[in-house]
Amino acid sequence: MDFLNAIVALANYVLVPGIAYGSQLALGALGVTLIYGILRFSNFAHGDTMAFGAMVTVLLTWWFQSMGVSLGPLPTALLALPFGVLGCVFMLLATDRAVYRFYREKKAKPVILVIVSMGVMFIMNGIVRFIVGPDDQQFLDGERFLISARTFKEMTGLNEGLAIKSTQAITLVTAIVVVALLFWFLNRTRAGKSMRAYSDNEDLALLSGVNPERVVMLTWIIVAALATIAGVLYGLDKSFKPFTYFQLLLPIFASAIVGGLGNPLGAIAGGFVIAFSEVTITYAWKKVLGYLMPDNLAPDGLVQLLSTDYKFAVSFVILLIVLLFKPTGLFKGQSV
Repeated sequence: MDFLNAIVALANYVLVPGIAYGSQLALGALGVTLIYGILRFSNFAHGDTMAFGAMVTVLLTWWFQSMGVSLGPLPTALLALPFGVLGCVFMLLATDRAVYRFYREKKAKPVILVIVSMGVMFIMNGIVRFIVGPDDQQFLDGERFLISARTFKEMTGLNEGLAIKSTQAITLVTAIVVVALLFWFLNRTRAGKSMRAYSDNEDLALLSGVNPERVVMLTWIIVAALATIAGVLYGLDKSFKPFTYFQLLLPIFASAIVGGLGNPLGAIAGGFVIAFSEVTITYAWKKVLGYLMPDNLAPDGLVQLLSTDYKFAVSFVILLIVLLFKPTGLFKGQSV
């Protein structure tokens, strides 16, 4: 019985949150890796792109809620999400036309584009905070839990309860659907194949008749969709706070680089590696070890390697190790 309680506690505090967080990081890292692989620069504005798309969705969600529109047990934000994607697409295409296109036509070095993206990041962050404010914003409605800890205890008779939030289930299902659609698009459609050809060899792709401006436009549209979905899922699971998305840039980049920058499959794997590393290292293992060990050996302290305040430091250390020893990442992306 103690062993089952330990498994349930592990699932409740490590496995379920890790899978949800990993899915959110994977979607964010996919956007970063697409820009690096196709447009050939590291987009430091990606975290704030997520915040912008999520902000549009949050504002529309509040408007729908004020009108009495809802999806019953599901969050109303899912209804506003397509409009959030459209808003983010418009913003990214306008930014590309106003800013990035100039440097692309000048054949500017990638480091110049990185610096430019940092300027875009600060502007975008300021706009989002000006519109919705710097504080936490809640926009979740509908059923909070698929199964509550109390219900699980009553069903199983165990001391430990397993709580699965509806947002965690929505995150996992959405991530699977989005990733499947993305890989289908890249591998099965003509537009997707032209994007891959442009990424592999730009000169050869141009000789084959690939329209570079169309590839750039498609890339920004896909990145806007991925960023908005990732931002909204993260906001539903936690809360919407603009500065948090700025901080998320580190684990998202770490996910992309650990998996292999420029490799979509690597971005997904890297997202889960970073998520589970953060969750396991900052989790207090006292409860799980208390079930598994004899009473006289049960730990008195929290058995926590790092405080949750330092979870982003875990991403930084992993990123540093990968850059030092395996710069191409797990799935052999382009070296950084």
